[in-house]
Amino acid sequence: MSALPPPGAPLPHFVSATEFDPDAAEKTFGGVSKLHFASQKQLMWWKFKRHKLALASGVFLLLAYLTIFFVEFLAPYGLSSRNVDFIHSPPQRIHFFDEGRFIGPFVYGRRMTLDMDTLRRVYVDQPDQVQPLRFFCKGDRYKFWGLIRSDLHLVCAAPGGQLFLLGTDRLGRDVLSRILYGARISLTIGLLGVSISFCLGILIGGLAGYWGGPFDLVVQRIIEVLQSLPTLPLWMALAAIMPVTWSPLVIYFGITIILGIIDWTGLARAVRSKLLSLREEDYVQAAQLMGASTSRVISRHLVPGFMSHLIASATISIPAMILGETALSFLGLGLRPPITSWGVLLTEARSVSVIAFYPWLLIPVLPVVMVILAFNFLGDGLRDAADPYK
Repeated sequence: MSALPPPGAPLPHFVSATEFDPDAAEKTFGGVSKLHFASQKQLMWWKFKRHKLALASGVFLLLAYLTIFFVEFLAPYGLSSRNVDFIHSPPQRIHFFDEGRFIGPFVYGRRMTLDMDTLRRVYVDQPDQVQPLRFFCKGDRYKFWGLIRSDLHLVCAAPGGQLFLLGTDRLGRDVLSRILYGARISLTIGLLGVSISFCLGILIGGLAGYWGGPFDLVVQRIIEVLQSLPTLPLWMALAAIMPVTWSPLVIYFGITIILGIIDWTGLARAVRSKLLSLREEDYVQAAQLMGASTSRVISRHLVPGFMSHLIASATISIPAMILGETALSFLGLGLRPPITSWGVLLTEARSVSVIAFYPWLLIPVLPVVMVILAFNFLGDGLRDAADPYK
């Protein structure tokens, strides 16, 4: 043990002549110094990565939204391609081995017989008909985004064969291909609807909370009236007033606007209550004294203070709008053919007898459930990451 210096003597010290290396400090102190130099976005990202379920949900949603750009290429068949010899054909299984020999991914051919007692089509696999799958192959012709003509697909059936991984519907159309096409409508309608509701909610709720007075009183009464109305009957009433002569594209935007207009009330009330508590803060009053406009104070100083709540509201509103479109289309009041969405696909399974004989027509429910769960898990992770108190 080294002896202490005598009283009054200078304490020994050491000064390193080497250049400062922040990475070395990271390795020494387990990343503590990294937190000192990190930006707010980096801190949010590090916190979000620790939420494994939210991270996996984000990757799943990213892949789901990327598919809508390449639907025509990913779908084995065209949107309206019919296989009249395979109506209500059940899903086919993919095999890799035939009689102990590795062949690669393939399906067996099928033969259809008619059950005279129930008048039901019965499909039987033919083990002697091995139909290998083809990849990056030529199949049904399509217009990529309505602009570029092509016939290239990711996977196709063997020449003269069939490939119905999720079965076919009453017209012999491939269910998997129609689910992929329906994702383009069902996923985007939620984003567009949330964009409309967020613009209305932040604008109206922000002004009501910032200004207060008579404007706030009128806004609150309007919100109370809208929230007192049953949501589903209100959706149905607004959707029913759209003329049937409108084009499918106009109906699509009409349903989107309806969902966005109805959904803004909850967000507006939350924004109002938050701004009422934040507008008396010192930094807000300082911005007002410096001459900042109302829009700048709200957008630059107030909204970032409750960004975590906005993120959570968005991740809840998007699946709610997907469910709303699905419910309206399922009831026949939303989107109608030739537009294809997950709700339109579920109209094929409105009859109990259809579900009993052809249960694979309920498969479009699975992507709806998976997307809604993914949005909820993602919202939990983003909310925790953006919360400055966690």
